[in-house]
Amino acid sequence: MNKQVSLIFILFIVCTAHAQLPGLRADSIYYQMKKVADWQWTSLETEGWKNPKKDWTSGAMYAGMMAWGKVANDETYYKKLIQVGEDNKWQIGKYRQFADDYCVGQLYSQLYTIYKDPKYIEDFRSLADSIVILPHTESLKWEKGIYTREWAWCDALFMGPPALGYLTEATGDMKYLDCTSKLWWKSTEYLYDKDEHLYYRDSRYFDKKEKNGAKVFWSRGNGWVMGGLVRVLSVMPNNHPDRERFIQLFKDMSAKIASIQQADGSWHASLLDPASYPIKETSGTGFFCYALAWGINQGILPYKKYLAVVNKAWNALTTSVHPDGKLGYVQPQGAAPDKVSYDATDVYGVGAFLLAGSEMLRMVIDQEKNTGMVEIVNATASEKNEKVTVQWASIRSQIKNAKAKRIAVEDAITGQAVPFEYVYDSQNKPVSIEFQTSLTPGGSKIFKIKKS
Repeated sequence: MNKQVSLIFILFIVCTAHAQLPGLRADSIYYQMKKVADWQWTSLETEGWKNPKKDWTSGAMYAGMMAWGKVANDETYYKKLIQVGEDNKWQIGKYRQFADDYCVGQLYSQLYTIYKDPKYIEDFRSLADSIVILPHTESLKWEKGIYTREWAWCDALFMGPPALGYLTEATGDMKYLDCTSKLWWKSTEYLYDKDEHLYYRDSRYFDKKEKNGAKVFWSRGNGWVMGGLVRVLSVMPNNHPDRERFIQLFKDMSAKIASIQQADGSWHASLLDPASYPIKETSGTGFFCYALAWGINQGILPYKKYLAVVNKAWNALTTSVHPDGKLGYVQPQGAAPDKVSYDATDVYGVGAFLLAGSEMLRMVIDQEKNTGMVEIVNATASEKNEKVTVQWASIRSQIKNAKAKRIAVEDAITGQAVPFEYVYDSQNKPVSIEFQTSLTPGGSKIFKIKKS
């Protein structure tokens, strides 16, 4: 990795024996993401916000919108999110130790990493500083308002842990991530069924049964867990003492989730009794697709084993998008499996969809045969026009029979050819290739290097 002052340059040269994902193209994934994101913002601007802008539902949407803003390389989306922060006065919700009320801290911390404005995280950091010094010795049994103080329900593992994890990424202070790990495993020891490799929603569901006699495991609830799990892992250093434990949990849950995917590519509202709610549900499906695709992209899950799973899941999601961009089949707010319809939507479903799309996009590009992938990330608040240099030795070592004058560079999403130049040494041998690119604040671009 070559770091510059203005941007982060990441070169992934891959030489894979796998064929390109059948039926999936980067431009179509990008188009679907834009369509859904734009519909959601238009709906909020014309019909108003169903829930407060500090609400957990909104916080989940922001997670997806941040992922989309980076992919879109269009600061318009970040500006909308900054306006949310301004409207909130950069405050978290009313109940300060209630994970739902500080889910919005994920947004504040991620925006801070780009724009470096201290006010973005001032209130959330104050809350986090109080959380890390609490004893956290109460039982997680669902009584006495425990949910306002501890992560006593599985949904909380998306709301709270990533918020604290991204605060560590923003500030460099590991105490927030260390607290995340401690509290994650407390909740897991209480709510995780080691036989089923799934989480109960909360203690009220320990003894409940579905119509078919199976245990009650809610799709979106476990989607929350897997979404939170990969977001924590994405900011956890490789040398963190608990990282391998998190990865093993992720692998165990991934195997279970893959094994109970329905024929239509989705996961129904009830994971172990899908016939009781026989229609697909997109919020749980979106989080599962996001997590599994992330695992493939990180090399944690084997591509061959999980390709069909994520491919089918993405198809289930995109076939739920209305012609105007509205995402359907989102189960309404609740705490357990429930009915869903084509017209049912909510902002957290959109957040899950956009997170899934961001990882599917990378996977489709990354798995193209005998091709190099170059990602350029502008981690600053200024628009940048930068020169990208890729060493010829790196290209030749991974792209079979690569030769000068026989290489092409293109935008990985649009397929548009990118002009570039060779740099030669004194013996007229190629040393590198160079090309120019522009990025908006917080934006990224992915390029492919391939044989022409």
